[in-house]
Amino acid sequence: MTAELTRGQNHPLPRARLEIRVSAGTPIVAGATLGDENGKVHGVEWVAHPGTPALPGLEVSRQAAADHRLAVDLDAVPDAVHRVSVLLALPAGGQGPGRFGAVAAPFVAVTGLDGDEVASYTITGLEAESAVVALELYRRQGAWKVRAVGQGYAGGIAELLTDQDLPQAHQLAQNIQEAVAGGLARSVPAPPARTVDGNRPRQAATPAHGPDHGAAAPQGSTGPVSPASPYDTRSGSDPQPPEAPGQHGTQQPCPAGPGDSTSAGQSSAPTGGGPIDYSHPRRQNAAPPPPPPTARPAGPGQPARPVAGDATGWSMEERLYNQVWGMFEDLARTTAAYRSAVDFADSRMEKELDQVLSDPRSRIGGQGEAAREAARTRHAQLVSQAREVLDRDVAQLAAEAEVVEPALPAAFARWDNPVWHGYRVPMEIPMALRLGDLHLPEADRVSIPLLVRLPLERGLWIDSGRSASLDGSFADSHEMRRLGLEAAVAHAARLLAVYPAGEFTVHVIDPAGSGSQALAPLVRTGVLAAPPALGAAGTAAVLARLTQRVDLVQMALRGGAPDALPPGLDTSQQLLIVNDFPHGFDDRAVNQLRYLADEGPAVGVHLMMVADREESAGYGPLLDPLWRALLRLTPVADDHLADPWVGHAWTYEPSLVPPGSQVLQHVLTQVAAARRPWDR
Repeated sequence: MTAELTRGQNHPLPRARLEIRVSAGTPIVAGATLGDENGKVHGVEWVAHPGTPALPGLEVSRQAAADHRLAVDLDAVPDAVHRVSVLLALPAGGQGPGRFGAVAAPFVAVTGLDGDEVASYTITGLEAESAVVALELYRRQGAWKVRAVGQGYAGGIAELLTDQDLPQAHQLAQNIQEAVAGGLARSVPAPPARTVDGNRPRQAATPAHGPDHGAAAPQGSTGPVSPASPYDTRSGSDPQPPEAPGQHGTQQPCPAGPGDSTSAGQSSAPTGGGPIDYSHPRRQNAAPPPPPPTARPAGPGQPARPVAGDATGWSMEERLYNQVWGMFEDLARTTAAYRSAVDFADSRMEKELDQVLSDPRSRIGGQGEAAREAARTRHAQLVSQAREVLDRDVAQLAAEAEVVEPALPAAFARWDNPVWHGYRVPMEIPMALRLGDLHLPEADRVSIPLLVRLPLERGLWIDSGRSASLDGSFADSHEMRRLGLEAAVAHAARLLAVYPAGEFTVHVIDPAGSGSQALAPLVRTGVLAAPPALGAAGTAAVLARLTQRVDLVQMALRGGAPDALPPGLDTSQQLLIVNDFPHGFDDRAVNQLRYLADEGPAVGVHLMMVADREESAGYGPLLDPLWRALLRLTPVADDHLADPWVGHAWTYEPSLVPPGSQVLQHVLTQVAAARRPWDR
């Protein structure tokens, strides 16, 4: 289980070969110093920095970046070294911020080579400091530990190194900044976005890990790289496309409008000044096959008719997946451009009105009124022009959505899609799953499916707390709990439906038995592993079985013997639905739940909680890591998903079964029939 450290806390290190991962919302410099038992750095040869990135047992990044991975081998450091201090600093003399108080709090994690986190630390409380000692790995009685330090220095790297008794601190600090500046000067900007349909940029977004996962920022954008989804990967109570991870205050990218980029797929011959194909002639199969050609334009000057599956990918499923996230990126960019244009028009009008009011001669008579009217007219023209561009782009996206939605496979489709009427239990696991839809207020008619990669890398939290829906209505706590559990059942049914028979198992904890009506579709069709667990005893029994399964699988994997699991152990993916938390949970059960949320996804045990966070406020900060580990969803439409890429607040709408529809019963009946041979 990951240890989340606060300033001054320490934690033992279980292994010698480690990675230190750093994440920040802006490019920073990462380095490390080697110190003796008193913490003294004896010379410049004891400092790893972009100019000298490798020392015995230590290697750091060669230039400034928003994310770093530092390699550490504690067995290889010299015997005289007793401390390894990890340093972070803002580049000097650049265009970025000059103090850590102006950026998101840096996040540092110590992990094994397999990516498992040992300890993590979010460096908070920094203001005027431009350099900080983040962590300290130190040797104590032959064993190594990590300590969260968080000591900042307003004087930058020079003051930090001076504090560690380095004689050449100022000269080395200058050399480090010169090395960083040289790295920035050598860096090559990303190429402009390319098109495949001759109309608008298209980038194959590949959420790696995440809207629990992540889509890369489109080429040519000036914003930071986003997670594969619209929210951040480290957020629990306020997930941000897609915990992740600075979630606010990022710079907005400069959206590329339709036709702003060059077209792809041109001849490689350098004639006529056209683009050149640099691909190797003997490596035609090294990249995914190109998308199918789009339809010809409807007429001169008209945009090309949209085609389902026009993104790149090896299969139609992958093409549709990439096309959906391309639509998400396009909507985010065009909306960001519109909002930026409106902000510019507002600031320009305010400036012009201030100039009119500052001149006493223009405050009276018709001259001042004419100037004010001219300022308002220019403002209206700018806003109107921006709105025309937005309406054009939204119309194209709406037309594309009308084509793409009917073509989506069952895992990506809404419950009202006819594809579910011909449902059959699949033979393979799909690459992603639909959890709902995303909207922006400027483009209500465009609905973007919220797709998350499978298997799930984070648990789900259906927030049943009191909430005001976007239509202004309020639901009381009882109604929200009912709606939350119905949403959880719909998500669980979809997960059961997209996995092959016998490869997904669902458990339910309902201590008070209050969810019997909402859980009826799962219970009646027999798709649950067992009846819902009731009371404190039932809760303890289910948690004990699942935590034991996590322990056994972890030991088998770490021991390199995955075939040594006990006979009869269910190796399928497991989902635990928890209703009405924290009712029926004691302190031991709460700790087991946290353990499942942290360690379970890596070994196929996933958590879906229907809970009101305020009802568990009595536990204090103990449960904060639990909420952060889960992707927060709502049973009603709510604008709670924050996008760190361009700063939008996306409205999330859950994927629910239409009232009166029998599609859920039809799907679960087929799932239950396919499971029977596996349950014998």
